[in-house]
Amino acid sequence: MATDPFERWRAFSQARIGLGRVGDSLPTRAHLELREAHARARDAVHRRVDFDALARALPDLAPQRVRSQAGDRAVYLRRPDWGRRLSPESRAVLQAQRGAFEVAVVVADGLSASAIDARAVPLVRALRDELAELRWAPLVLAEQARVALGDEVGEVLGAELVVVLIGERPGLSVSDSVGLYVTHAPAIGRSDAERNCISNVHDGGLGIVEAAQHLAALVRESRRLGTSGVKLKLEAPEPALVLTGSTERP
Repeated sequence: MATDPFERWRAFSQARIGLGRVGDSLPTRAHLELREAHARARDAVHRRVDFDALARALPDLAPQRVRSQAGDRAVYLRRPDWGRRLSPESRAVLQAQRGAFEVAVVVADGLSASAIDARAVPLVRALRDELAELRWAPLVLAEQARVALGDEVGEVLGAELVVVLIGERPGLSVSDSVGLYVTHAPAIGRSDAERNCISNVHDGGLGIVEAAQHLAALVRESRRLGTSGVKLKLEAPEPALVLTGSTERP
């Protein structure tokens, strides 16, 4: 009986491989799955995060609601630069909370509401457990936010370091992935080279506990060295890829 030569590879990737053909088109099942994935990605981008539910789930972290200068989703998608700056009202809210904090954590909607709704609470809880020894600023819940909004948030709060949890741009394989960003001495104008990123936190990628542990290690090393970004590297062993039914290694 004929076997699918791509079957064993699908155990290691969510990518669409070996879909088959019917004439010049995809098989019906593959075509419908692709349309469903596209719909999930669009919904992830355009749907709003339930920030009220997040605030209710994390009351002990004194959550503060803020917005960027992008007034709505349409503006946010057209003007990324406005998503990187706080609205005047939100800046005033955070200025009233300023203190001697060692870490500020920002939960930002980014480009996937699905990711934040599904993973923000357990991620924040896991990170809180890992970094319980630090002085935390009030948790910031940021709407219509880009990664760099965290630079202004951390600067206004007076935090030594900022961590941004954000919904990553959805693809046709994963629409609910979270990215984590660490920036030491946050300030308006920081570049991407001055921050570290952990990406692909989702059910088929990096687990929540593992992500929190790796992020906590980055935070500790960043504070020890007094820097972040390209000057901060953590070495980790590469996982071995072993194919089902095979002892071969790459």
